[in-house]
Amino acid sequence: MASGGTARDQDERAGAEIVHGSEECYRHSVELLAELGFPRGVLPLQDLEECGRVRETGFVWMKQKAPSEHFFTGTNSRVSYATEVTAYVEKLKMKKMTGIKSKQVFLWVPITEMSMEDAASKKIYFKTPMGIGKSFPITAFMTEEEKAEVYGEGK
Repeated sequence: MASGGTARDQDERAGAEIVHGSEECYRHSVELLAELGFPRGVLPLQDLEECGRVRETGFVWMKQKAPSEHFFTGTNSRVSYATEVTAYVEKLKMKKMTGIKSKQVFLWVPITEMSMEDAASKKIYFKTPMGIGKSFPITAFMTEEEKAEVYGEGK
């Protein structure tokens, strides 16, 4: 498979830690979300093939075999994920995100940032390129396992 990346892509990815394969990528993405302070279910990407991270710049990418959609029942919203999702990450924040859109009424709106105020925050704030945003409860993006760990449900 040809990369077809631009020189900018190559520069952006210089010095990256790259993992391949579904299991390694899943583990990598879960570890990344935990390190940043986000719940594991906030990026439900499927059939990941490649994940990369440039620690110096915070640039990350995740490639799936095909675009996917996910319906978050906790927010009553449908979200689409392109074959490749990219972002610049720091603690409690993902910015300059690409490849993620949320369906609002009849329109697909790009999501370019998600953040939390602090580690104890109960909400995640999502922002569009126009700077308009919306907060949702963190529990809407937690996996069932996380809810059990945090709230002792299912004991």
